[in-house]
Amino acid sequence: MPKSRPPYPRKFREEAIRLVRESGKSRARIARDLGVSEQSLYTWLKQDELDHGKRTDGMTTEEHAEVRRLRREVRILREEREILRKAAAFFAKETNSTP
Repeated sequence: MPKSRPPYPRKFREEAIRLVRESGKSRARIARDLGVSEQSLYTWLKQDELDHGKRTDGMTTEEHAEVRRLRREVRILREEREILRKAAAFFAKETNSTP
C-alpha cells in the first residue's frame, strides 16, 4: 500500500489547474513536470469545474464541507443520546431500588 502524504497546498493546486488550462501542454506532461499523479491533477480539475458550475456530476467543495459538518454533528448527537439513555437507565434503577 502506498504511503499517503499531506494534501498539496491550495495555491499549488490552483497553479496546476491554471497551467492545464492556459499552457497548452497535456495534462500528463504538466503532472510529470509538477511531480504529481495525472489522476490527482484530473481530480483537482474536476473539483474546480464542479465548484464553478461547469459540471453537475458531483458535489462542490462547500457541499463536501457541509456533509462533513453534518456527519460530525450527527455523531455528537448520537453520543449525547447514548449518554442520556444510560443516565436515564441508571436513575431509573436508583429510583426503583430505594425503599
